[in-house]
Amino acid sequence: MAETRELAVGVEAPGFCLSNQEGIEVCMEEFQGKWFVLYFYPRDNTKGCTLEAIDFTLNKGDFESLGAFIIGVSPDSVESHKNFCTKHDLGITLLSDPAHEALEKYGVWKLKKRFGREYHGVVRSSFLTDPEGRIAHIWRNVRVKGHVEAVKEKLSELIEK
Repeated sequence: MAETRELAVGVEAPGFCLSNQEGIEVCMEEFQGKWFVLYFYPRDNTKGCTLEAIDFTLNKGDFESLGAFIIGVSPDSVESHKNFCTKHDLGITLLSDPAHEALEKYGVWKLKKRFGREYHGVVRSSFLTDPEGRIAHIWRNVRVKGHVEAVKEKLSELIEK
């Protein structure tokens, strides 16, 4: 596993090129000059991840009216993402990162413990990136309830500055 530096507000956001739920490669460069929310989640079709994806989908119009895109990333396959989007009528972009490239660059692929068992997994986190490609805000160890609203509020606040 590659060494990761701890990302901070103001640093350049690490680049990525990953396949979306349709198998189309999406690269960070496509969002230059725009705000975007990059949220990392553990697994398709689990309770928290489903609630978060639905909440982002329901608020997609609000983010778009603020000029921001929403991108979700997990280690799940393109096929899993496609099924997840179809099953829950999701309207956001989900990127597949089975090799943990972006997950490691953003420092969200970590050693976790559950029921006395250690394993590597995604620590739910979100990164708000500004039009210059710098990290404008970070949420780590996210709790799903109220998170999308908090991201929207922070985006509004930063745009008004």
